[in-house]
Parts: sequence; C-alpha cells; structure tokens
Amino acid sequence: MSQQRICHYYVDESGDLVLFDKRGRIIVGRNGCSQHFILGLLQAQDPDALTHDLEKLRAALLADPYFKDVPSMQPEQRKTALAFHAKDDCAEVRREVFHLLLRQDLSFSAVVRNKAAVVAYVQERNRHDPAYRYRDHELYDYTVRRLFKTHLHKADQYRVCFARRGSRDRTSALRAALETAQQRAIEQWHLDRDPPIHVRSASLPGSGGLQAVDYFLWALQRLYARGEDRYITMLWPKCSLVIDVDDTRQNRYGVYYTKKKPLSLAAIRQRPEI
Repeated sequence: MSQQRICHYYVDESGDLVLFDKRGRIIVGRNGCSQHFILGLLQAQDPDALTHDLEKLRAALLADPYFKDVPSMQPEQRKTALAFHAKDDCAEVRREVFHLLLRQDLSFSAVVRNKAAVVAYVQERNRHDPAYRYRDHELYDYTVRRLFKTHLHKADQYRVCFARRGSRDRTSALRAALETAQQRAIEQWHLDRDPPIHVRSASLPGSGGLQAVDYFLWALQRLYARGEDRYITMLWPKCSLVIDVDDTRQNRYGVYYTKKKPLSLAAIRQRPEI
C-alpha cells in the first residue's frame, strides 16, 4: 500500500477587514486601518525540519553578543526571544531568516485585496439593496476560497494551521471556507474524491511554518504599503502565485504573478486608480 501524501499548509493574514467606522464612514487607509487585506498560504514539505532550523538559528542569534542589547531580543519583551516575527525582528535578524527560508523546501501563495475596491463594491450593492450591510466575514471567506481554489484536491489529506493572533480565532470560519473551496473544485473538475481537511490554530512560538508565512506576508505588505520590493524580490524564488484581485487591467479576475511573471514595484505602479 502506497504511503499517503499529507500536505501541510500554514495560513496567516496581513491587514484588517475593517471598512467603516461605527457611524458608517469610510476609514480605509486612515491611521489604524489598512489599505489592503492579504491572506497568505505557505506549503512546507518538511515542517519539523523547518521548525528545527529556525529554532537553531534563533538560539544562535540570542547567544551572539552582537545582539545582547537589542530590545526585541530580551526575554521579558516576549518577541524574538520567543519566536521570529518580522515586524518585531531587527533588520540583521530578518536578513538571517530570509536566507534560511531560501534554503527550505517551501512554496508561498497569497491573495491581495485592495479595500478601496471592496468599499466600491459595498456601495454599489447598497444602491441596489439598501438593506445590505457589509460584514467582515464576507471579505475573509471570499479571500480564503480564492486562495485555496486549487490547493485542496491533489493530496490524500490536508493539515492546515492558522495563525492565532491574541483573542482572535478564525478557525471555524477558515474550516467552513476551506470546505466550500474544496467542494467547488470537486464540482468544477468532476473529481471523485474529497480528501479530509484538518484545521487547527496556533501561535507563532514553536511553529516554524507560521513564523515563515509571517515573513512572506511582511515582505508582501512592505511592497503594497510602503513601495519597497527588495524583500519580496529576495523571497520570490519561493513564491508560486500572488493574485492581485482588484487589478483588473487585463481581466476581471485580477492579475496573477508567478515565477515567469514576478511581482515588483514597477508592476503594481501600473495598477488603475480605484
């Protein structure tokens, strides 16, 4: 009997799902409200090896006198001393992590939503249905389904780990959206199998996969939010697909960035104004 193929996915997000304040005013892009919502998916062929290598690197960096006074490296700060987190890690640490990730057997995919386009959709829908009210789970569920559209039907089973941030736990919503995405793929391609999907949530410490996907998302966010593409360019050899849903220059489904069509600052500067 052949061995089952188990696919390990790690999922995290960048940005928030908020479009309006309590009075219904648009706040996208204002202080404290992101311009984009990005959902990232990392496939790791050997999650245990990835975690081991990241832990080994972190231990070496923490023991390096060069970093002894760096605030984020202090145990009481509960940042790099516990786990790699690109937002908190200093530049020298990030560079070491980037190089480690490039040596791993990883594949990253993401879906990017411009929240200004989502606002335009909500406003248009309200013109036809005044009773309609936006709920953030709509954007989240759609993004999950789009991201996993072609990722849930080839292996024998899937183990999906979602990053838990504070008290926010989207595990149930993620599971429902994954099952919908899988069922649609089965119907579209007339498949006769529906591999089981095991979903759990976890925090970054102890999970190399979650720390890795956090780094990929940080690099992508720096491009879209700050116009810095050197980080995502460095990681691009490990990127399989980034879908910019709301860049509809070529077709209504968005632009697909792949190995043959890399994502860059020059590419997104050509995006239409929304």
